[in-house]
Amino acid sequence: MARDGQMTPGVSLAGAVDLESLKHKAEAQSSPRSGAGKSGGFVVDVDESGFEAMVQTSTTFPILLLFWMPDDERLVSMATALADAVNAHNGEIQLCRIDAAANPSIAQAFRLQGAPALFALIGGRPMPLLQGLPNDDEMDQIKNDVIPRVIEVAHQAGVSGTAPRQDAKDSAEEDGAPAESASEPEIPPEHAEAHRLALAGDYAGAAQAYREVLEADPTDALAARERAKALLLARSGSVDVRVVRDAAAAHPDDVDAQLAVADVDMIGGQISDAFDRLLDFLSSGHRQDIAAVRDRLVEYFLILDPADPRLGSARRRLATLMY
Repeated sequence: MARDGQMTPGVSLAGAVDLESLKHKAEAQSSPRSGAGKSGGFVVDVDESGFEAMVQTSTTFPILLLFWMPDDERLVSMATALADAVNAHNGEIQLCRIDAAANPSIAQAFRLQGAPALFALIGGRPMPLLQGLPNDDEMDQIKNDVIPRVIEVAHQAGVSGTAPRQDAKDSAEEDGAPAESASEPEIPPEHAEAHRLALAGDYAGAAQAYREVLEADPTDALAARERAKALLLARSGSVDVRVVRDAAAAHPDDVDAQLAVADVDMIGGQISDAFDRLLDFLSSGHRQDIAAVRDRLVEYFLILDPADPRLGSARRRLATLMY
């Protein structure tokens, strides 16, 4: 655990883990006292399908990441206390909860040795905070010192957005039946290896795997979109946001600096800012950089829904600037 306000820098997102240490399962309780089975406010439950999106959002606002087991009664009070503490900050930080047993690939990526485990996630970079159940003093330190310090470090790194408030959802089973959830799209068999690499955080490997899919079928729009996302995260998923923005401000005529900050905006969901930055860069006279900017924008275009109005507007403006 972080002591005296010091944050431990990131951990490797690779390697195996022994999940045999995840013991002490108990029957899930549905009594009103728990509240830990409910997400909502600034508390969300994340699984393997949402892991990549969670990493991306950590470039916009900081995340407190809890690996737990929802059916382990020992963790109910801890999860509830963390939820209350995070909600008290009104969106300055989000609590993401991951069922360690149900999501082994994420647990493996974090070299998890057991549940509970607590991390901070800022700009795609994880920082370990706690392994094991905290005692009362440690929980007080997490609430009063560690969470405010995580928010402060995030702000210093330029990660100062506000997390969206969520509607309450029950993540546990009700009346013996699993809570309903939206069905996830099936992963095409030819995408399986690329999807696995992306979930493991190997975005460069995932981009290459999706490229091989596209070589076999250039019309595969899903592979093209996922490759574009993987390339984006491979380049900039773990950069220091503040350094990138400072470099772009200090070197307004440097195309690489502008491309880097546009990547940061895309990852953070600031789509219009990313488009406008690069298009404004071209319109200010940097015609020698048209090829580099065009290629990056075309990659961004693949990520958006074809019906997104920002897409048509940016395409029209790019065409005007090129000719």
